[in-house]
Amino acid sequence: MVQNPRSRTVLALYSAADDIQCHRVRLVLAAKGVAYDLIQVDPAKPPQDLTDLNLYGSLPTLVDRELTLYDTAVVCEYLDERYPHPPLMPIDPLSRARLRLAAVRIERDWLPQVEHIRAGGRSAEAARKRLREQLLETLPLFKAAKFFLNPEMSLADCLVTPVIWRLPALGVDLGREGKPIMDYGERLFRSQGYARSLTSEEKALR
Repeated sequence: MVQNPRSRTVLALYSAADDIQCHRVRLVLAAKGVAYDLIQVDPAKPPQDLTDLNLYGSLPTLVDRELTLYDTAVVCEYLDERYPHPPLMPIDPLSRARLRLAAVRIERDWLPQVEHIRAGGRSAEAARKRLREQLLETLPLFKAAKFFLNPEMSLADCLVTPVIWRLPALGVDLGREGKPIMDYGERLFRSQGYARSLTSEEKALR
């Protein structure tokens, strides 16, 4: 039986074993160096304690004593404010808005293609092509700064890199044109924080 998260002295994260949004939150936690209890959940069979905490039974779900959060963007920004070092959002409002908007576009444009690919069927190949096109359209953003839209690592990188990590498993090859994107990914993949963020299932994707 899973311990009641409200009685824990550290954070509890309900997470799927291989999911981009869950990986996104685990990356934020790794970047902050925050200790937490990882509770792996089968999304198709959410346990009762999760649905008691989150009526949607959705993943990821973060529990911090009496507080339960389950929108990924809200979870990430809460963690950045709750644990301010190192900061994962720029100080100025314009840069923060740009990063938030980029995350919205990735969620609306890239992630649905990932889901279509994983679902297989007739739409999978078209989704691979579309995802490749969408990534290559962002090449100038990867060339503009060391990190995605920012000189320092930000919450945007915590969403972008899980997508890039999965490209080989998704059968998406960016070719020579996409080398700056893959180089960006490899640079972040080598960090200790990135290694800590991975489940065994995600490690097996490469």
